Amino acid sequence: MIRLCAFLGNYGKEYRLHRHNVAWLFLESMRISADLHWSTKFKGIIAQADFGSGKVSILKPHTFMNLSGESVIEAARFYRCSPEEILVVHDELEMPFGAFGYKFSGGLGGHNGLRSLEKHLGTRDFWRLRFGIGRPDHSDIAGYVLSPFAADELDTLKTKVFPEAEKTFYTLFAEGIEGYEERYRKVVCKQAP
Repeated sequence: MIRLCAFLGNYGKEYRLHRHNVAWLFLESMRISADLHWSTKFKGIIAQADFGSGKVSILKPHTFMNLSGESVIEAARFYRCSPEEILVVHDELEMPFGAFGYKFSGGLGGHNGLRSLEKHLGTRDFWRLRFGIGRPDHSDIAGYVLSPFAADELDTLKTKVFPEAEKTFYTLFAEGIEGYEERYRKVVCKQAP
């Protein structure tokens, strides 16, 4: 059972629409977002949500992406969550834009937020909800993930990707996460251009 959901991103208005912040954009789009009551704790902000199967802690680290593990480990220790009870929502270069999927454990794909989580949790064995941002056709990866989505990309996220991902997110808590990796490893809402 998932007890802690960590949505990774960079804190600050200037980063809000960046590709690295797709998890925060997803959270903002969800219908539960308006009902969350945030508290400042664990080097970030945290709220409790009830999906019918019990309370789930929703965490937005404010440490910046590369230090996300500092926030997640504090929350995990406080709530006594094992890594297997944590779902991390993040951007994924290795998936095409318009795709999302669930995965347990695996590689880090050069993602510094995931690297920080592994360092602080001592394992890669946590759940992930990955939103594809695609890999650029140039070598400036940092510049790419820290660039804003284009207007048409934001529209695709809001009208196609996020609504479909939100359905799977709520189903996860209603039915349990077992089997999710097989059912929802990769859902493509729009092919990459």
